[in-house]
Amino acid sequence: MEMDTHCKVCGLKYEVEPGFFWGAMYVSYALTVGLMIVLGGFILWVSNGQADFWDYVIPIVSALIIGSPITYRHARVLMLHLFSPVRFNPEMAKRK
Repeated sequence: MEMDTHCKVCGLKYEVEPGFFWGAMYVSYALTVGLMIVLGGFILWVSNGQADFWDYVIPIVSALIIGSPITYRHARVLMLHLFSPVRFNPEMAKRK
């Protein structure tokens, strides 16, 4: 499922300039690394340090495969909110 290219309410084009969301790959990478660290720490905590190599790899890789579409979408939203001139306009939100 693709993300919308334009806002359904006000018609704003989300991609500020061509290639703008290439930077979202770096934001997605940061989110993924954070997920790996948190999940690895959780497994370490639950297993009291007695986990095997595969006890770490299988859950972390599974979570990354399942979560990759979610992290990429969130990365695009974060990229749009943090690094673009687009700002929320309450008046446009009322135009339904």
